[in-house]
Amino acid sequence: MAQKKENDKYAEAGVDITAGNKLVELIKPIVTKTFKSGVITDIGGFAGLISLKVEDVKNPVLVASTDGVGTKLKIAFELDKHDTIGIDLVAMCVNDIIVQGATPLFMLDYISMGKLDPPKVADVVKGIAAGCIEANCSLIGGETAEMPGFYSEGEYDLAGFVVGLTAADQIFDGSEIAVGHQVIGVGSSGLHSNGYSLVRKLFFEQLKMSVDDWVEEFGRTLGEELMEPTRIYSRTIRNMRRDFRIYGLSHITGGGLVENVPRTLPRQCKVIIDPFSWTPPPIFPYLQKVGKLSSREMMRTFNNGLGLVMIVSEEDTDEVLLRLKAMGETAYHIGSVEARDEKEDPIQFQNDRPDRRKR
Repeated sequence: MAQKKENDKYAEAGVDITAGNKLVELIKPIVTKTFKSGVITDIGGFAGLISLKVEDVKNPVLVASTDGVGTKLKIAFELDKHDTIGIDLVAMCVNDIIVQGATPLFMLDYISMGKLDPPKVADVVKGIAAGCIEANCSLIGGETAEMPGFYSEGEYDLAGFVVGLTAADQIFDGSEIAVGHQVIGVGSSGLHSNGYSLVRKLFFEQLKMSVDDWVEEFGRTLGEELMEPTRIYSRTIRNMRRDFRIYGLSHITGGGLVENVPRTLPRQCKVIIDPFSWTPPPIFPYLQKVGKLSSREMMRTFNNGLGLVMIVSEEDTDEVLLRLKAMGETAYHIGSVEARDEKEDPIQFQNDRPDRRKR
């Protein structure tokens, strides 16, 4: 009886242990669908366990990343739609390790909110599980924290943690990128999960729009466009690397092409990109128009329709494009690698180059 009173008082303080236990039972069948061979644990323990089978990997290297989904969560709150935001969480973590050459092994999540809402959390976990299945990794654990007084009513925060595996000689470090290599852009599904602080300011504060507003250019409501999940490229890259030499990969997130592509380049190289070589989804020209944003600011803030940038040899370029398109990806030949002077920017756009300016 004393234990029951203590639990009741804790619930009165805002933390419901019973609801937490019910949540674990609710999400078990969702999470276990992501389990691959090697998982030797169940949901509800102190930690997740997975057997690391590396007999066929010489000099194995673990690759880890953590991320969130930023203020895209605000759109989920506004729409009261929570079953896809978990896909974004997985994508932001997994895409960061695949560009290093890793195959995702397992994922962990962290969900915190003021008052536990089991159906809402279950919807979030459904999205995380769907993302893990798409990425071919196992969701082996997580933490749901009830933090009364810490969040606004109905709001929560997410963080994800992924671990992958590669061989030491299979890491994509960009060290062998050379002059003459070609740059391939792989299409995004839209905004993905970056730039939302600016997006929200433009749409909701300046233009006074609502998530329910129909936007003809998008062919759907503003909320539906903004909630489009981030594309996961894990299966695509795993397929591509079997038959093609990939010299460098960049995940295009915050900082856009301007900040992310140079991260994989050796100091003696730069990339020249033709900004008219691909067609971005309608959200990007729309944003640029209504926000009166410069091309440079667009390229530094958003992915502009390219979620991944790949550097391959010139002789492989056409076949790489054909393979990507055969796999359902939208892909473009967007530029090339050239020699760089130390004073030059590592990434240049053709319309910014002196030889392209009108005289």
